[in-house]
Amino acid sequence: MNTPVSLPPGLRSELEAGLSALALDPALAAPLLDYLALLARWNRTYNLTAVRDPHEMVGKHLLDSLAMHPYVEELAGRGGALADLGTGAGLPGIPLAIVKPGLRVTLVESNGKKARFMREALRQLGLKDARVAESRIEAFAEPGAYDAITARALATLPLILELGGHLLKPGGVLLAMKGVRPDEEIAALPAGWSLRSVEPMRVPGLAAERHMVVVGRSGDAPTLPDPRPLPDSRPGA
Repeated sequence: MNTPVSLPPGLRSELEAGLSALALDPALAAPLLDYLALLARWNRTYNLTAVRDPHEMVGKHLLDSLAMHPYVEELAGRGGALADLGTGAGLPGIPLAIVKPGLRVTLVESNGKKARFMREALRQLGLKDARVAESRIEAFAEPGAYDAITARALATLPLILELGGHLLKPGGVLLAMKGVRPDEEIAALPAGWSLRSVEPMRVPGLAAERHMVVVGRSGDAPTLPDPRPLPDSRPGA
């Protein structure tokens, strides 16, 4: 696919280095940059994301989204279903769909312009296992259909569960991407839900804190194993 806009020189090598640090194939840079170029073009007309510099987009959008890929590795291997709630322009769902073939991703977004962008992105990228659900999260009527739900900078843990917990099948989990460790949110988890794990994530090129918080129904046997550890990508490690 021809990229809709020209991207700055050096962006591919920057992304390839980040992919290597996340233990992903650097060859995946090509389709990821196609997505990024399409996002940059649409962003000129529609307010899809406040981040407009392509170099910033690599770290803050692509690599930040892909830092959670170990948590869906097993799910992708068995063709499991992930709902990305309040996905905006498709983050993290579209980057995950690119790097994890077989992962069935539903992109849940109520904003019509963002939903139209994502449909075009899925068409141009040929992502047959991903689809867009133009809906409010709480109104999305596919109860018990998903092995996992995820949300990136959407809301507090209790609110995410209030809005989208109905989508999880027995044993399903919330994979919540957070900045600093959200201990107050964890303490406020609603009845019937319990913390499975909270782990720091490394995002290449970003100094900000990132944590993955995994929450499931109390008493459920988890359906996803612990992720395999990534190699330490810190300088000198």
